[in-house]
Amino acid sequence: MRQDELNIEDIPKDYLTLVDTKADDAEKITRPSLSFWQDVWRRFRKNKLALTGVVILILLLLMAIIGPMITPYDYRTNNLQAVNEAPSAEHWFGTDNLGRDVFTRVWEGARISLFIGFSAAIIDLFIGVIWGGISGYRGGRLDELMMRAADILWAVPYLLLVILLMVVLEPGLTTMIIAMTITGWINMARIVRGQVLQLKNQEFVLASQTLGAKTNRIMSKHLIPNTMGPILITMTLTIPNAIFTEAFLSYLGLGVPAPLASWGTMASEGLPAMRYYPWRLFFPATFISLTIFAFNVIGDGMRDALDPKLRK
Repeated sequence: MRQDELNIEDIPKDYLTLVDTKADDAEKITRPSLSFWQDVWRRFRKNKLALTGVVILILLLLMAIIGPMITPYDYRTNNLQAVNEAPSAEHWFGTDNLGRDVFTRVWEGARISLFIGFSAAIIDLFIGVIWGGISGYRGGRLDELMMRAADILWAVPYLLLVILLMVVLEPGLTTMIIAMTITGWINMARIVRGQVLQLKNQEFVLASQTLGAKTNRIMSKHLIPNTMGPILITMTLTIPNAIFTEAFLSYLGLGVPAPLASWGTMASEGLPAMRYYPWRLFFPATFISLTIFAFNVIGDGMRDALDPKLRK
């Protein structure tokens, strides 16, 4: 007899072990049920690089809060007797060309740079979600008009628009945020519109329309919650982009006015002294890089965690 023709009856009963099972045990759920966001967090925390980014971001936020408080120096006070001193026990990050403590200014600058980044992201989120949601859900001529208006704004050179705003408006923190968000919401609007176009013909949306739900309820209860994944990912990429843009504008002399400190203005002031006093450029540039790195790896981790194809 060949091996593939062997029947179960031919196996000696001594070779078989009976497992004692009960009918109730067979119906038990061995794995606890998880909500969507619990499942996302379970997969996100497996990404060690993304968790590293979260730790870096928490430490930066913490130091931005308490950093200026743990030193006796004020970020605006000049001390011409301690000009361009190297890092030491007295000045942990050294001093600048006016004798100001770089450690204090770095964490004061963190407050401004992170505030600009989060403010720009929140404004882009608010405008982009409303604009893209209405455009995608209504469709037709309204969608065409809204997206063509967005395309016209997108076609305006960004740097030219910022310079014009700085000339027309008074230079400052508010002007910089307005300049970065006047066209920054367009990318968010396009992403939300694309998601809404895919979802608005789904059965649960059609059922809600049949039951007489109004547009604002359909948007707030069905469409927007189901686009939160792409929205959150876009936000994590918008924040570092705003921080980098602030540094770029400060390098061109369009940053926040003195005596305010930001990472961009500090890097701009430290660049001419890089050869002889490298710490003046090293510390703000390092923290700009760490912040952008943290947000990018968090965004990549969220993208992988929210990807339904990777869900098991």
